[in-house]
Amino acid sequence: MVDEKLHGAPQTATSFDPAAFLIVPAKRFEDLRVGDIFRAPSRTLTDAHAAAFQTVSADNHPVHYDAVWAARHGHSAPVVHGLQVLAFTAPGATLFPHYIGEVFIGFTELSCKFLKEVHSGDTLYPALEIVELSIDAPNGTVTTSVTVFNQHKELVLSGQHKYRLKLE
Repeated sequence: MVDEKLHGAPQTATSFDPAAFLIVPAKRFEDLRVGDIFRAPSRTLTDAHAAAFQTVSADNHPVHYDAVWAARHGHSAPVVHGLQVLAFTAPGATLFPHYIGEVFIGFTELSCKFLKEVHSGDTLYPALEIVELSIDAPNGTVTTSVTVFNQHKELVLSGQHKYRLKLE
């Protein structure tokens, strides 16, 4: 099935505009609402994910890769890096940047709590929910609650993000 109408008339090679090739129609700051939720696709973590993050982060603590060390210190398995779990809450991991389009200025603040261990084989479900919209002209600030649940319906991470958006 072809999406014949992106913005009105069917697009042809001469009328196609890459700037108008949007995944979802962009919203302005004024269109956002407290309670809007932006989910990321679920992700099942593997040992390869943990190894790749370990390489990038240079965090070589044995709790992240040595099963014997982890067990000796009370863990059921090596623990996925907390910052890797936090990275799954990045706004770009959700549809949020697509909804706000060109009005995004920057990611300005974050906080989080790591509530439960995450291990290879866990499936994570990240989401952002708008909890506050404030205007500090000439821009606006969007505050989101951040959650990551695992396949056992346990909250493994909670926090907050703030983003600055242009007002139009």
